Amino acid sequence: MIPNLNNTMRALAYVVGVLVLVFGWPARAVSTPSVWAVSSMEKVRPQTAPGARSSVQLFAARNEFVSFQVGLHGGDSGWSGVSASLPALEGPARIEGADIVLYRETLLLVTSPSSTLQSEAGWWPDGLVPDVDETLGEKRQAFPMEVPARESRALWVDVHVPMEAPPGEYHGTVEVVGIGYRAQVDVSLTVVDWVMPSTSSLRTSFLVWTPAVCKAFTGQRECSREDQLRLLSYFQKLGLEHRITLTSHFDAHDIPDWATFDTWWTPFLTGTASLRLPGARMTGVQLLGHPTSEWRADFLSRLGARGWLPLTFATVGDEPPYFSTFEEVRARATLSKQLMPELRILQTIFSLEELERRGLSDLVDIAVVMVDSIFTSRARPREDGALSLYESFLSRPNREIWLYQSCASHGCGSPRAENLPGQGWPSYMLDRPGAKARALEWISFQMGVTGELYYQVAEMLSTAWTDQFTYGGNGDGTLFYPGTVPVIGGTVGVPLPSIRLKLIRQGMQDYEWLKRVGDMGDPGFAHEVAREVVPAPWRVPDDGEPFERARVRLIQRYLLLIGAEVPESVDTYLREHPGPPSRDQVQPVLLGQ
Repeated sequence: MIPNLNNTMRALAYVVGVLVLVFGWPARAVSTPSVWAVSSMEKVRPQTAPGARSSVQLFAARNEFVSFQVGLHGGDSGWSGVSASLPALEGPARIEGADIVLYRETLLLVTSPSSTLQSEAGWWPDGLVPDVDETLGEKRQAFPMEVPARESRALWVDVHVPMEAPPGEYHGTVEVVGIGYRAQVDVSLTVVDWVMPSTSSLRTSFLVWTPAVCKAFTGQRECSREDQLRLLSYFQKLGLEHRITLTSHFDAHDIPDWATFDTWWTPFLTGTASLRLPGARMTGVQLLGHPTSEWRADFLSRLGARGWLPLTFATVGDEPPYFSTFEEVRARATLSKQLMPELRILQTIFSLEELERRGLSDLVDIAVVMVDSIFTSRARPREDGALSLYESFLSRPNREIWLYQSCASHGCGSPRAENLPGQGWPSYMLDRPGAKARALEWISFQMGVTGELYYQVAEMLSTAWTDQFTYGGNGDGTLFYPGTVPVIGGTVGVPLPSIRLKLIRQGMQDYEWLKRVGDMGDPGFAHEVAREVVPAPWRVPDDGEPFERARVRLIQRYLLLIGAEVPESVDTYLREHPGPPSRDQVQPVLLGQ
């Protein structure tokens, strides 16, 4: 028996040895802490193994944000008292101060995974606690932090390239210091000669509900008007610096008079608010209240006098027949058109076919269509006349088509068949790959839509640190965190961004690069690159690398189009990150063309 046992043990040892050589030792923790560079597209979870990269290469236009992460591992014994800094990036000029923000990534325990086939329970990174917050510039409690033994954590780093920063190569170092260990990550930034517009070319309407904000920061659904206006202005500032417009708070209750509006909101519409994106302005104003209201008529008149009427719209229902009936939508839209024909009507709808079938096409000015119903899952346009309906709708004056995503992207409780490994619908769920949150703008560009809507950004704000599960997903309707003083320190509470909000901003900036290459004379190239990354709305990759590579390809093409010299760092990056061997043949659908 003993010889046979020894032979068995030797055979097992051999097999284990081979597996270790091929796959590595899965449970082996590093003996000392470690630090490494991480793309913004990865999600560093406690079980993430330490990486080997010690440097990061970034590319940006002037007035663009770029982001990356720094991974931290606690080693066998854990790592205490960890702090980090990136004092500046040095080059033709110095990028420093409020243009560089470091965050500690927080983890949320997911006990009920989002209803997709790939989501899983466990700890997921999402909330961002800043070292110095971007709203008021107060020092907060991001550091020092603890990194548990045999676990990983991460830092998020934002860099905003000032408008006046000269093109060229910039360099800096992230210093990470803790008890008994210190390390660094080298940062290289190539700035190219284009100023990205502060105001997004793609219009947005991301709704924020005042009672949810009040409850998260004061504990009560109703708070004083002063608190409401102050908090909502903080949200709007943070939204615009992430290139989205927050709407849904303009009615007689929130804005009782024109002087109050001028004090709190006019700077966001004129581009005079103090922002890191100079001159950034809201791209939408949602007007609430009954169309017969005297206040509403006066408010609309004043908006028109200031040239903001093209940005203004009213909603008359939501996703009929589920949250409003078609009869209600038709009656409200008809009344609004009779009393205020100049006020545009925005309507969420599952498809333009439904809008036409219900006789609403002449009443709705901005049709906001669910991304899931633009195509079927057969990788081609619908066979029931969808394209001709788009053209018919857009042929009417002042008509627009926007996109939106909802819980349908992950299934609202029932997993979507298209959400398979390596593909799936765009999604803002925090337990989905980062690429899903960056994708909708690539689809919007391909389809020629002019705006995007999201139904809510503060749905579960009051419980955001501990629970965001609703409508079958984690994070549905919640893109911010409540940075109350007990949680983050300082003297005044402020909203904090999520990783998903950062990824949405990256998508909005991707849209600007796609549009820029098209505007400079090569829309075909822009569409080809977009199709390679997202061949169809339900084929968003899990891997974030294609987005990063495609963006650098767009930068390279733009420089060639303007006759500028392409920096060696751009060519080197593309050589080291080769693209797909052949172009995907799925063709774009350009609305209205």
